[in-house]
Amino acid sequence: MNRIYLDNASTTPINSEVLSEMLPYFSSIYGNPNSLHSFGRDAKAGVDKARDRIANAIGCQPNEIFFTSGATEANNWALRGIAYANAHKGKHIITSKIEHPSILETCKQLEKEGFKVTYLDVDKFGFVRLDKLLHYISSDTILISIMTANNEIGTIQNIQAISNIAKEKNVLFHTDATQAIGAVRLNVKDMDIDLMSFSSHKINGPKGVGALYVKKGVMIDKIIFGGEQESGLRAGTLNTPAIVGFGKAVELATRDIIANAKKVSSLRNYFIRELENKIEMVYLNGHSIQRLPNNASISFGMVDGESIMFLLDMEGIAVSTGSACSSGSTKPSYVLEAIGLPADLVQGTVRFSLSKSTTKEEIDFVVEKLEEIVKRLRKISPITKAQVGKIKGDM
Repeated sequence: MNRIYLDNASTTPINSEVLSEMLPYFSSIYGNPNSLHSFGRDAKAGVDKARDRIANAIGCQPNEIFFTSGATEANNWALRGIAYANAHKGKHIITSKIEHPSILETCKQLEKEGFKVTYLDVDKFGFVRLDKLLHYISSDTILISIMTANNEIGTIQNIQAISNIAKEKNVLFHTDATQAIGAVRLNVKDMDIDLMSFSSHKINGPKGVGALYVKKGVMIDKIIFGGEQESGLRAGTLNTPAIVGFGKAVELATRDIIANAKKVSSLRNYFIRELENKIEMVYLNGHSIQRLPNNASISFGMVDGESIMFLLDMEGIAVSTGSACSSGSTKPSYVLEAIGLPADLVQGTVRFSLSKSTTKEEIDFVVEKLEEIVKRLRKISPITKAQVGKIKGDM
């Protein structure tokens, strides 16, 4: 059986070059990077190299990069650290309704602690409305947090415009770039971003490691207490092998970013066209152009997305129905609901996320199997023809 992996927005396989660079740090270079002896200095050299690579990739200084256990921790730290450090200035935070759960759940916790959070609506493509953002900024606003690109529908936000508004209003701006790093060019200095979160395992690096960029001069409280690692801001012995792999993964992902994006987006567009030509009632979610190159969030009318996912899995094809962090939940996607997608199409949505390793032959095979699966499921679908007409009308 062919095995085809189209769930790269969830996680990615580790690159062989990344793994090779990590291996010595599991055995021969095993010192604690915070130790002063030669074993520690050897390990620290690997950490420093990774920090340099990541800083070069996003246009910042190495001492502005702080390693974490992943983007979830980085997002928690960005919101809570800024909230606590700036509570004397104000207690209002602005975010959007389609952020990652690590942002939304942190905001809910901050609300319990006395902070006020505004959750911005988005339009049908998933864009934050800039007029609404301007409307809700007040003298009490201390932070705006908007993701660079959405993990479910792939829409890339107008980050530069949001950053400009934040600067004009003297408000700190954080962006979760977990899905964007390695997919689109990022330069925190040019974009005037104060904080940025990202993770390793989305770009063929190891799991369990991420980073938070904090612009020099931005005051942020620590949320993990203990030793004096990471300039005293994030306690805990560094995961040296993972950090080394993270640095290499970022270097590789950003080195060929234009060529990779062109290749993947071309194949993604071919996939969408094939689906639209061969299967009725197929709809693309998110913006058709301003989106991640590998993302295709597709709604199938008259069919259940989870049924498609399970039947594809039986054919050796891995996809998802939304964020991996929300898998197992019986609730419909809050992202798809936020863009106004009708309930039937929310239930019929599947996320396909390609990689530079995906081939045209694999895409043709997936389209062939989707034709068969959707046809079979629609034969037993309880949705009536009248409901089909309503779905078309809503779109």
